[in-house]
Amino acid sequence: MKKFICTLLIGSFLSIMVSCGSDDSKGSSDGGPVAEDDFIRGADMSFLPEIEGTGYAFKNNAGQAEDALVTLKNAGVNTIRIRLWKNPSGQHSGMAEVKALAARVKAAGMKVWLTVHYSDTWADPGAQATPAEWTGLNLQQLTDQAMLYTANILAEINPDIFQIGNETNTGFMYPLGNLTDNEAGYLQLVNGISAVIRQNAPNTKIMIHYAGIADSADWFFNKIAGVDYDYIGLSYYPVWHGKSLANVQAKMTQLGQAHNKKVIIAETSYPFTLGWNDWTNNSVGAQDQIIPAYPATPEGQKNYMMALRGVVKDSGTGIGFCYWGTEWVAFRGAEATNGSAAENQALWDFDGKALPAMDVFHK
Repeated sequence: MKKFICTLLIGSFLSIMVSCGSDDSKGSSDGGPVAEDDFIRGADMSFLPEIEGTGYAFKNNAGQAEDALVTLKNAGVNTIRIRLWKNPSGQHSGMAEVKALAARVKAAGMKVWLTVHYSDTWADPGAQATPAEWTGLNLQQLTDQAMLYTANILAEINPDIFQIGNETNTGFMYPLGNLTDNEAGYLQLVNGISAVIRQNAPNTKIMIHYAGIADSADWFFNKIAGVDYDYIGLSYYPVWHGKSLANVQAKMTQLGQAHNKKVIIAETSYPFTLGWNDWTNNSVGAQDQIIPAYPATPEGQKNYMMALRGVVKDSGTGIGFCYWGTEWVAFRGAEATNGSAAENQALWDFDGKALPAMDVFHK
């Protein structure tokens, strides 16, 4: 077990410092980051503990029951993305669950990519709520707490990739971290968090994440040009961000070159059918929501992912991709109205069998 000693000096932003020492070296066999691969082949598996808790049986492509992480590892996945919420109202996506899942991922020989929402629930371009525990703090106090929390995450989980916020198109931890209304506040928060990661986990890569490929992405990454980070993360879903893969490639090239960063498609997904397997409304269910060249079939899903992988590689700045909702099957049953909004985009079919699209993860 790692032994961390953490100290915090509270004062002005420039005097805040969190320092942690470990008695283990990075990359050790008992929980440190695994050796970095040149190309990230990722799958978000944040729902996995909740789904496994229902007794749902995932199967490999031969139809045999198998640990979903094993199936993904065998398919070629080298990185598992996991969301982390501060104090979730339910039992899922909190520190204890995420730490346990991260340990499984490391034991399987894959890298851990943490998506730290800095919220108690979903954070995205439409919602960036500050954790309730931090409500009412002033900017300096919020910065102090965010840095302490970050240091604790590093001590508890020690991820290979640390994503600061989720789809932070206009910042996070509103209102103090709203980039549009309080640019200085957002930059203080994100710089403080980045400094903690750099000091305590110098081998951990830092990602900042934007949803979409619109010109507003240029505005965002220009605003954070002075922030110390490694990877530009972009969400790309045809239903929301346009149906041109050429535009995806162009934006990746442009952003990577302009900011001298590697670029990752941090989230994407695609349907293997327009049907459904529970009574929860799906985010994609109509022909006009998909790219005509890639029909909503198992082969169409696979071909879309193969094409997107090619775009990432051909961009000249791309370092990988990550599938989102990988495991989000209709795990609550066929009549659940609170089940999955994307079971038709998972990488397991309605019988729980691994789909051909997993071929995209092969080296």
